[in-house]
Amino acid sequence: MCGIVGLFLKNAALEPQLGHLTGLMLHEMRDRGPDSAGFAVYAAPSPGLTKLCLVARSPLDWAALARRTGVAIGAEIIVETLEDHAIFSTRGDGDAARRFLIDEVREATVLSQGRSIEIYKGVGDPDRISARLGLAQKAGSHAIGHTRMATESAVTIAGSHPFSTGLDTCLVHNGSLSNHNRLRETLVRHGERFQTENDSEVAAAYLAFRMKQGDSLEEALAGALEALDGFYTFVVGTEYGFAVLRDPIACKPAVLAETEDWVAFGSEFRALAPLPGVEHARIWEPAPATVYAWTRAA
Repeated sequence: MCGIVGLFLKNAALEPQLGHLTGLMLHEMRDRGPDSAGFAVYAAPSPGLTKLCLVARSPLDWAALARRTGVAIGAEIIVETLEDHAIFSTRGDGDAARRFLIDEVREATVLSQGRSIEIYKGVGDPDRISARLGLAQKAGSHAIGHTRMATESAVTIAGSHPFSTGLDTCLVHNGSLSNHNRLRETLVRHGERFQTENDSEVAAAYLAFRMKQGDSLEEALAGALEALDGFYTFVVGTEYGFAVLRDPIACKPAVLAETEDWVAFGSEFRALAPLPGVEHARIWEPAPATVYAWTRAA
């Protein structure tokens, strides 16, 4: 089942409201995914800094872990904490930090890496997760969110969406993939590191891999139509925007809306109903096997 929301703000004056508006949309998807929820927020980057978002699997001394990671990559790491999450910021090698944390620290899951992305996840009621992790107070240019009804894997924080393996790139997914295990093996041979058995993590890694090879997001999503077998709706976030793709038979529900101020996606229209000016929006059902993308200036 699951519920997906996405919001891309074309009007910068709305950016302080990004988290609040995303939370209203996520609230409407609670009953589509009551097991767990997560969201990715894209804010203005700090020059020269890479951020890594982490969540603890068991109690952690974040300051001590930051020192260990800093020694491993030869650079200072600044720590911010929020509940069971932490953000490590560094001017050092973010890729090296991610590899070290995944390979050496089993007590934490690396949720994202990049200049502007922050990912937060939790198990339980989506409204409580949003409140506990301060979604309403977060500002930025765009966000995507997901409420999960786990049907094929355990209900865990690590198994919740969004998934991210590439710089400032993440994916949420409603549906099921049938060839993800074989594709996972191929991506591992190319150096990818996986932290869960979730098929959505494979989809996220496939897109990140294609973009590392030089493809645009649109090209990577077009390739997914051939590489990923199953039924799905993807909403993908990047540093500069977001995109939507449905499988060739479009069996999962989806609706898009656009005004002069924003573009929004929801698994159902009720996710879009709380947005300002929605009564004047152009509203449509995205076509099967068609990439829709919006970006802001780099």
